[in-house]
Amino acid sequence: MRKLTVTIFVSLDGVMQAPGGSDEDRDGGFEHGGWAVPHFDGQLLRRMAETAARADALLLGRRTYEIFAASWPLADADDPIGAKWNSVRKYVASRSLETVSWQNSTLLTGAVAEAVGRLKQGDGGEIQVHGSGGLVQTLVEHDLVDEFQLLVFPVLVGSGKRLFAEGTIPAGLKLVEINSSGTGVLISRYTRDGDVEYGHMGPETGNW
Repeated sequence: MRKLTVTIFVSLDGVMQAPGGSDEDRDGGFEHGGWAVPHFDGQLLRRMAETAARADALLLGRRTYEIFAASWPLADADDPIGAKWNSVRKYVASRSLETVSWQNSTLLTGAVAEAVGRLKQGDGGEIQVHGSGGLVQTLVEHDLVDEFQLLVFPVLVGSGKRLFAEGTIPAGLKLVEINSSGTGVLISRYTRDGDVEYGHMGPETGNW
């Protein structure tokens, strides 16, 4: 089965909305777009290039697809991320788009969860999701994510769309890697690890 990974930029208070620009996503009157940009440095860019290099395919929501399709074809030929994104197979989940024109892009048909399930059962390597907040909520709700790579930025945004919103199912996770950038961004990778386990803490239990 193909591995499906989600890479998300998130604020310390859990906001994932519009990290990369002021007009990226103004839903709900959001006015804090671009909150992640000041924290990018060479180390973080190298990490993203390493992530991109592992991708066999991209899975994108409509808004992220439109942002990527408008910008990445303009990347320099020696940009490792741009070169990868422009050439790799891209699957787009959208109820409003009728066509997709970015090189090697395909619209998914039918129910998203079922279509992604079929992709995971097919041949090929790692399927990566970047951004795509609405799509991520669907994937989490249907337990289709094998690995989360969270880049937690040292900023409190206060309002906006959250990563783990309503519909998130209880799930166990295992931390497999953690690093930090020179600007204080925490980069953590979690894999799915069974069900949530429960217990009780207190002096009477000895777990204190």
